[in-house]
Amino acid sequence: MKCPYCGHPHSRVKDSREVGDSIHRRRECEQCHRRFSTYERVEMDYIMVVKRDGRRERFDRQKILLGIRKASEKRPLPVGELERVVEEIEESIYALGKLEVPSSIIGEMVMEKLRGLDQIAYIRFASVYRAFTDIEAMRQELEQLIKDAAQRPSA
Repeated sequence: MKCPYCGHPHSRVKDSREVGDSIHRRRECEQCHRRFSTYERVEMDYIMVVKRDGRRERFDRQKILLGIRKASEKRPLPVGELERVVEEIEESIYALGKLEVPSSIIGEMVMEKLRGLDQIAYIRFASVYRAFTDIEAMRQELEQLIKDAAQRPSA
């Protein structure tokens, strides 16, 4: 692993630990002795996402994380919780066992997770994902959300 500070090609691993589905390694450069972190993830067979217009692009978990972060901006949600949600979605996508997955399935998975996590983040995401064309469409979604919340037993 090349040192990000001096470019020396050799470093020593000082500490390793599992973090979710990746491994966090603390490294020390053999030349300048500065420390830095690396993360390793297992690379699975890549999945192609089939967009609404028929285009295909490689699955990118960062796009899901970015969308969820935008939807939950200024909401009281811990960053670790968002990472956990993305991890669960990614696992669900790979569990489908398909090399091509429609973007609609991924979008519905994201909305399902957000609905249970934070209703405001859910509405924000849904308004973009479902492309509400007017306030009436958003009102109907809000009414359904309120109805579902009223039917859920309180803890």
